Amino acid sequence: MGRSTSLLQQMTIFVTVVTGGGCGMMYYLMQKNFAKSEFHRLAIEQLNRNSTAMASLGAPPLKIHNIHLTDRHNRVDHANAQLKIPVTGSKTGGYLYTASTRDALMNRWCLQRVALQLRTGEIIDIFPETESE
Repeated sequence: MGRSTSLLQQMTIFVTVVTGGGCGMMYYLMQKNFAKSEFHRLAIEQLNRNSTAMASLGAPPLKIHNIHLTDRHNRVDHANAQLKIPVTGSKTGGYLYTASTRDALMNRWCLQRVALQLRTGEIIDIFPETESE
């Protein structure tokens, strides 16, 4: 009886480690896919071009963090993408809110809106550009 219990414990530990590793790998690959996506890249490019937003963050350096997969603001389907991307600079941080639609004819993503909300609550509209910029 002692031998079968020991074997069962070893199998339980093995399955737990493999399952945990699989979940970790899936999380990593999902984050990597979001970071490589066209709608994510276009939003970050717009942020980098906006001197007001970059100065408010204290960037460069600009650090782009992993998105929170369970956040209700992060939704992607075949036609629309909506993300809330955490970003930080040397002064402060905030969230980059993005909305994109997929152009089926051209087979590419088109930004609809990009806005940076700082930790202070201030919102900086990045795209479409306002007339003051």
